[in-house]
Order: sequence, then C-alpha cells, then structure tokens
Amino acid sequence: QVQLVESGGGSVQAGGSLRLSCAAFGVTYSPNCMGWFRQAPGKEREGVGLINIVGETTYAESVKGRVIISRDNAKNTLFLQIDSLKPEDTAMYYCAADWRNSRSCDYYARAGRFHNWGQGTQVTVSS
Repeated sequence: QVQLVESGGGSVQAGGSLRLSCAAFGVTYSPNCMGWFRQAPGKEREGVGLINIVGETTYAESVKGRVIISRDNAKNTLFLQIDSLKPEDTAMYYCAADWRNSRSCDYYARAGRFHNWGQGTQVTVSS
C-alpha cells in the first residue's frame, strides 16, 4: 500500500524557516509529478507548488520567492523549504503524488487531482 508521511511542521515565529519532508512508503518508482498543498481552518485547500521528475518547479504566487520544493527520488522523499514565514502561512501542509496515473505536472496544474495524499503536518506561524 502506498503511504505518504509528512513531517517537519511546527510552531515558529514570523520570519523563521521550516523544512517539511514527505516520505513515500510502499512504492517502487518516483512519479512524474509531486506537489505540496496547504489548508487553513475554514478555507479551501490550495496548491503551494509542484515539482516534476527532473526537479522543475512551479509555485503559487502567495509563496513564490519564499519556498523551494525539491525531491530525492532515490529516497522517495519530497521536501518543502519555507523561508520568511508569515502568519498567513499557518495551515496544514499536505504532500501529494499519483501512483495510479503519474501524469505530468501540466496535468495537475490544470486542476487535475492527485490520487495519493499524506495526512498532513501542521505549520503555525505567530506574529
């Protein structure tokens, strides 16, 4: 069974940094595209960014310039580095991939839905 497990969240002060990790278990290959999403209480889930198999990334405007998504395909691990954290970054952060379809990031950028999701790691930023 495919399982994604996020870690690295926590409570930090504004201006600080966090490095989130997402480890995949029960997989035999790295999917074409993986992504990070976040959801604050009472708000819809929004995309943070996407990364394809060779490390090309796209980011939401709200985080562009402050985040770096990377991946280690050999270790089946996805990362999200967030710098200059703001209170509005407070949310549950989820990683996602798709071992059912493994489509290109262009597909998911067009509102395609990932099949596999982690259970999230909480990021809380205080002012």
